[in-house]
Amino acid sequence: MIRTGGVDRPVEISASGRLEVRITAADVGKRVSVRRMTDDGDTVEKFTDTVGVLTSWDDGVLLITRRTGERVRIAESMLVAGKVVPSAPARRRGPAASYEELARVAARAWRPVESERLGDWELRAAAGFTRRANSVLPLGDPGVPLDDALTLVRDWYGDRGLPAYIQTSTGAEGTQELLCAELEARGWSNEVTAELWIGALAPLAEREAPEVTLSRTADASWLGRYQRRGVGEVALRVLGSGPSVWFATVPGAQGEPPAAIGRCVVDGRWAGFAAVEVDPAHRRRGLAGAVMSALADRALTEGASAAWLQVETDNTAARALYAGLGFAAHHAYHHYRWTPGEEAAEGAGVAGVERDTSEGATATAADTSGGAEMYRSA
Repeated sequence: MIRTGGVDRPVEISASGRLEVRITAADVGKRVSVRRMTDDGDTVEKFTDTVGVLTSWDDGVLLITRRTGERVRIAESMLVAGKVVPSAPARRRGPAASYEELARVAARAWRPVESERLGDWELRAAAGFTRRANSVLPLGDPGVPLDDALTLVRDWYGDRGLPAYIQTSTGAEGTQELLCAELEARGWSNEVTAELWIGALAPLAEREAPEVTLSRTADASWLGRYQRRGVGEVALRVLGSGPSVWFATVPGAQGEPPAAIGRCVVDGRWAGFAAVEVDPAHRRRGLAGAVMSALADRALTEGASAAWLQVETDNTAARALYAGLGFAAHHAYHHYRWTPGEEAAEGAGVAGVERDTSEGATATAADTSGGAEMYRSA
């Protein structure tokens, strides 16, 4: 028996067969599974389960962050059962990988033109081209109190005429659910949520593919299909960054932009796919898979064995494509932006950062089974 909210409740099943609440405020920061009663006005008691990281337990209210980044508030008085669970479920297929390994690999695939260390945080800037190259990557301790670190972050980006972004992640061992909660409590808003997916590389290279040309540079033809607007010198530097970068092109009709393009960064055992785009006029030909197959084959020759890509959570067409290619979600990531109010939004000289979409892995939806015209990933 445990007392919650002033009520004694028999509250996970114990050896004696009774439900128990086995968590306390001392478990903040741990992954937990809880069962609570629902209050929907029904006279029959109903229950719902929530799994995630316990990010706070204050004033009789628990805050749990799910793997997607969604935050669930639960009144202590509604708890029926609860326990600490392993920090991340074991993967049943695909390559094993830690969050930190993937975060560093993904960061090296989109290098900024300027960066600075703040303890274990990296402040990155690239004149606003992609949030990933214009946000803080907080892999550890900033070396100063959080409020001081956030002030330094805001000032650093303000000096460059850029909005202040911090890239955080949820849903895997070592991700930053606690930092997400701290940012939201301080007025930072989650502007974009996406996921990083991983899969085995070899099956991608086994697909039949039409003519695909590979190059070390994004030439004028490749850029003619690239959906990103305003690609200048800085953008080209970011696109060309990474340990071993390859650009794929499926030629279009004479005088026309390519039918499909893609980008891959090979980094040790990892191959990261992005900017997979297909001309809507060339639907139902499997060109997205063809581009990825050609890039995967090249990555295999360089010693890679695993693949990753990033896709937005609401992009059902892209998610269906990648699931069909053997990919599965590893963790969610979020871009938190400092939004103090209208005064900051109207500040002179503050540049915008475009949505991280077309530099992610994209393809025409009808390239698989029809649906929306264009896949978009983060």
